[in-house]
Amino acid sequence: MDLNGIFPRPDGNKRALFVGSDVYRKAAFGEHHPLSIIRVSGVVDVCEMLGWLDDKQFRDSPRATLEQLRQFHHQDYIEAIREADASGKVAKEIRDRYRIGTMENPLFPGLFRRASTAVGGSILAAELAMDGRIVFHPSGGTHHGRADRASGFCYFNDPVFAILTFLEQGVDRVLYVDLDAHHGDGVQDAFENDSRVLTVSIHEEKRWPHSGLVEDRANGGARNLPVPRGFNDSELEFLMENAVRPLADDFSPQALVVTCGADGLDGDPLSKLALSNGGLWQAVEKLVENNRRAVILGGGGYNPWTVIRCWGGLWGRLNGLEIPAALPPDAQDFLRGLECDLIDEDEVPESWIDKLADEPNIGPIRPEIERLPDLVLH
Repeated sequence: MDLNGIFPRPDGNKRALFVGSDVYRKAAFGEHHPLSIIRVSGVVDVCEMLGWLDDKQFRDSPRATLEQLRQFHHQDYIEAIREADASGKVAKEIRDRYRIGTMENPLFPGLFRRASTAVGGSILAAELAMDGRIVFHPSGGTHHGRADRASGFCYFNDPVFAILTFLEQGVDRVLYVDLDAHHGDGVQDAFENDSRVLTVSIHEEKRWPHSGLVEDRANGGARNLPVPRGFNDSELEFLMENAVRPLADDFSPQALVVTCGADGLDGDPLSKLALSNGGLWQAVEKLVENNRRAVILGGGGYNPWTVIRCWGGLWGRLNGLEIPAALPPDAQDFLRGLECDLIDEDEVPESWIDKLADEPNIGPIRPEIERLPDLVLH
């Protein structure tokens, strides 16, 4: 597996762009939540330590306006989040109806700003991508959010807004590919009756939200590839080549949105998949190879060492940059200082500290993987 990417280093105005915000440096989700770890701010920091991120490529994410949020989310739900954030409390009836203020989707200071900034970033990313660019927005990928309620750590659904923006810009066909370990249920359901959008999700079978069975095609607008535990790089490459690529070729998309969750990586505490970050990088590269009008989002990922290295390396690969054999000392010091309630200190291997790229996880392609292309193509 080539760890240095398939793209030549882009020049001039067509280099990939990075959408982010300092709002992600603020504490969020409260203590002991899987998302209370350092993620996107760490990606920015490590990329800067590598000399990979400059002002010409960085775009500050705006906050989505109320009018923009209403394009998908219900007015009463938007107001419930705003009022809860302002008051710092959630009444029982509001918690039960909108699923905010729960252990899964907690209330925390700055919730509305953070969630609306993620949406604003995905809208901006799609607008920028219309110029034939690849735009990386790792703060996005909140693919479980529903029009009328929070779900799965997701309050608003920013991938939906990236797709809607492409459609509003006159794009006729948008391909959405979800590589997160959890099924992209919120995005699939949002577009199940829209023939302009095809959603494809590769996710761990028998895992929350327990949807996305291979038979589920959402009125023709979706294809789902549930995979077993231990899913390896060889199996991902097989599905990309024999299922996702033929689906994309047949659909002929004019724009692409990818949720590249890092929770499918080996070592993530909330899944049992076993991908390397290089396997994910290669999958994303194959997707954008023939479609440079693309928005690449983050998503899940609950191990700060694997998340930061994965999305940091993905940014490098999208820019045709060489992956270093070893990280510089300041990046190693930064990674060594990370903490995670779900991972014990003695479970952190040195390779999560001193290297950006994982060792490839090459393995057999199991029969349950081999059967999936036929099931989704026919």
